[in-house]
Amino acid sequence: MNKIVILGLLTTSFVLSAGYKIPEKSINSLALSGAYVAHTSGADTAYFNPASMVFMEDKNFVELGVIGVHLNEQAYSLNGIQDGASETENLPVPYVYYVSPKMGNFRAGLSLIVPAGLTKKWNTPFQKLSAEEFTLKIIEINPTLAYKINENISIGGGFRFIYSEGIVKSDGGDIFAIKRDMKGDAIAYGYNIAFLYKVSHDINFAFTYRSNIDIKEEGQANLTFGGITKQYDSDVTIPLPASLNIGISKTFLNKYTLEVLYERSFWSSYKNLDFNYNDTIYNPVLKSAFDDSKPKNWKDSNTFRVGLTANLTEKMTTMFGFSYDETPVPTKYLGFELADSNAINFSMGMRYKYTKNLSFGASFLYDIKDEIELESKEHYDTSALNPLYNGGTFDKGGAILATVGVAYKF
Repeated sequence: MNKIVILGLLTTSFVLSAGYKIPEKSINSLALSGAYVAHTSGADTAYFNPASMVFMEDKNFVELGVIGVHLNEQAYSLNGIQDGASETENLPVPYVYYVSPKMGNFRAGLSLIVPAGLTKKWNTPFQKLSAEEFTLKIIEINPTLAYKINENISIGGGFRFIYSEGIVKSDGGDIFAIKRDMKGDAIAYGYNIAFLYKVSHDINFAFTYRSNIDIKEEGQANLTFGGITKQYDSDVTIPLPASLNIGISKTFLNKYTLEVLYERSFWSSYKNLDFNYNDTIYNPVLKSAFDDSKPKNWKDSNTFRVGLTANLTEKMTTMFGFSYDETPVPTKYLGFELADSNAINFSMGMRYKYTKNLSFGASFLYDIKDEIELESKEHYDTSALNPLYNGGTFDKGGAILATVGVAYKF
């Protein structure tokens, strides 16, 4: 095990969904704030509802693009001495989608995407004690297959192949003479299923389900106390939670399509954060900070999404979206590595058909997080090493996303 172990602490979403999932991963899905399951139309159908692939035009479809993510600073305030703010970040998130031609009643698709991830950095002394840096990268390859049951009903599904890398650094500085430096990776697997019912020529009903994936990071952890560093083989397991999406769309005047979507994310599978080492940690300070199992007890969360697509002309399509996202994290378990709260998202985007087969698009989304007020001593962990034992306030945060991409069919 020559890499590390940190995914379990990486729990601040660097994009939009509460927790650390990233639901918006294409021009259309970002422009519609994720309300994109019942009425999908491009190569990204391979991921968002593979059952819909069989009703697409009988051609190859390809879409590729990049999402530019700007993370706002998140501010923490308590008494002036312990105040601080996280760094702003600018990150590229690429994606690729493909849908094959029809094969009788079957059709295949492939997605290469980033389904989850984050980055969080604090350079202020009090915050660095627990969260100098938390970075997580996850890449998913998702081959899918769809089957057309009849002219109104189809099903689909596929396998999910996950690769992840993580980094965690903590530095107690003059507060506590402790440090940690971790790097690691993991491979994990899961599945997804999808269903589409064309109720009428202008109404679609759909649902999709993605399985829980337990990601076990393995590698090495360097723990330091009083200037002495010891290296451990280590591992930790956390979930990429199961999710259920249920959507219905209605098209008006063959020009406007409204989709309403409900998403349930099953975060309750995240019960605790427990690092395992190949040797016993005897130092009580290091053990309390980096070894003792930490309760998480996350709760299942709900997201409500609405999207509107308007085909203004034969060449120009515009899209608008809104969503409300519940956090799965109880306030008592917040930390500087995870200061998550409820959020609302506003989005818009457009597609332009340059030729019969080639189109370009762009979309924009603004994510606004709620302020978090912590009461003193409300946490279960009452040790002096709990950085939020005395309460405090988190504000600002959120993110701005912009996507550009190109789609081609042949």
